[in-house]
Amino acid sequence: MTATTGEVLDGMGPTARVYQALRADILAGRLAPGSRLGFAALVDRYDCSIGAIREALQRLSEQELVVAEPKRGFRVVAISSEDLSDLTEARCEIEVLALRYAVNRGDLAWESKVVAAHHRMERTPMYATADPDRFNDDWVLAHAAFHQALLDGCPNRRILATASALRDSAELYRQWSAPRHDRKRDIAAEHRAILDAAVGRDPDLACDLLTAHIERTTNVLLSSPA
Repeated sequence: MTATTGEVLDGMGPTARVYQALRADILAGRLAPGSRLGFAALVDRYDCSIGAIREALQRLSEQELVVAEPKRGFRVVAISSEDLSDLTEARCEIEVLALRYAVNRGDLAWESKVVAAHHRMERTPMYATADPDRFNDDWVLAHAAFHQALLDGCPNRRILATASALRDSAELYRQWSAPRHDRKRDIAAEHRAILDAAVGRDPDLACDLLTAHIERTTNVLLSSPA
């Protein structure tokens, strides 16, 4: 039986539980970009100590998902068209480089992990039933796992860590882009094509497809009215 998110969190220590829950709320957009993160409100929200909140915020600050402001506490990182452009450019260099390493050097275990992650994502509904303008939380997790699995074949730990951090930063924009998505865009076909090129050991095609995949979402956001 697969454990639910709540069951997984219940099995963690208080700091890890708060970190995972806070991170998930930020990435899902439940804590809005740019919003202030008051300690008292967070203690009530996550039913924990100030110490656990402080440690979780410090970890999230290191990942650039929250920003520490001297004498003012923390806030969720803000999003902007300028930052999105910079982030996209960085991802198209570093994340794509990590994929190239993975395709060239990933072993059979990596290949199997990518196929399994894609299967899970493909079988999970993309949009939430109760709110079709938002991504389904289970799909968000499956989508992140697929893209992370693609990169995990990269043997260079520093490149991989940087690429993974950039993907986390991009999750805020992916959530923000959900209501603006072109429903005629065949995202499933894009993922399938990336998978086929990766396991087919065609690094040039895989990298070209991933670059186009990243840039498409950015272009939709930048061309949409605020």
